[in-house]
Amino acid sequence: MPIKRTAAMLLNLILISTLGYAQSALLNLPRDSQHAELTQRIGVTDITINYHRPLVKGRKVFGGIVPYGAVWRAGANENTTITFTDPVNVEGQVLSAGTYGLHMIPGESEWTVIFSKMATAWGSFSYSEKEDALRVKVKPGAAQFHEALTYDFDQPAADSAVVTMSWDKVAVPFKVIVNVHEAVDRSLEKQLRGISQYTWEGWDDAANYWIGEKTNYDQALKYSDESIGQEKRFENLITKSKALDGLSKTTEAASLREEALQLGNSQQLYGYARQLQQDKKADEAFAIYRSSYKRYPNDWLSHAGMARIYCSQADFNSAVKEMKAAQDAAPESAKAQVGGLVKRLEAKEDINK
Repeated sequence: MPIKRTAAMLLNLILISTLGYAQSALLNLPRDSQHAELTQRIGVTDITINYHRPLVKGRKVFGGIVPYGAVWRAGANENTTITFTDPVNVEGQVLSAGTYGLHMIPGESEWTVIFSKMATAWGSFSYSEKEDALRVKVKPGAAQFHEALTYDFDQPAADSAVVTMSWDKVAVPFKVIVNVHEAVDRSLEKQLRGISQYTWEGWDDAANYWIGEKTNYDQALKYSDESIGQEKRFENLITKSKALDGLSKTTEAASLREEALQLGNSQQLYGYARQLQQDKKADEAFAIYRSSYKRYPNDWLSHAGMARIYCSQADFNSAVKEMKAAQDAAPESAKAQVGGLVKRLEAKEDINK
């Protein structure tokens, strides 16, 4: 018998004995354990689990078809893999970015979760501890019955999530934490070497991210300067003023805001004033509404701004008059929304809250 045919027959015998069926692993055919892929983004970091979903089929799973104390592929068929696009912290231990073979060692009261540098093997049959990138110990918990093995991302937060493998009535969780600021810093460095580097918006967005996070104001200032270098605008001058405020350079910030306000159109001024109101800076907001009304007396947003000033003074008759003027001049897409504000003012309701 030719050697190649003998090898093929041996492979089929191995598949039959280990998997319980004679389907070839070389063809793309339906499998009992169906393929699944799941991705969770934390900040700008993607975590992706690629696995196959074995079924219980009435069998005893853990301590049965999956023995305690032995390395298990945490799924079926090829390696279950987990990919991190940035470095992460898993159960208190650092793990580099990359794709790992995900294996587990089940136990009655404690499990070991293994991240292997070998991610392209078939199951755990050729697993070697020498290829481990990380091992962590976790506690299993009770779960609602899952006929098919399932991975979920639970307890999502701004910088973390809990990865949970559930099968039968057992759940095995491990927590992943991402240093979001470091990941964003690396990401922005790459993104701003692409087409975004030639736009004022790209640099402005990057600066506003750090300002919104109330950190890294030095970097925000550099980004805002790059944005202004592309095109000086109301938006990026305001952004730079916020960065300067964050660095306690209040005099420079105030001067830059004045320059920005001179460039602003009625929509930009109204939007900025509304932001100031939300930041509990009503006096600054009302000063901008007044200035905008003087510069753009016929604009509907100028009337809306004056209505807010009168509302703050409990002069609802004047507020209603101004808001009706805003409604008459507003574009069709905004008339209904402004009409709602008119009704609230007629009911003597404070629209500034």
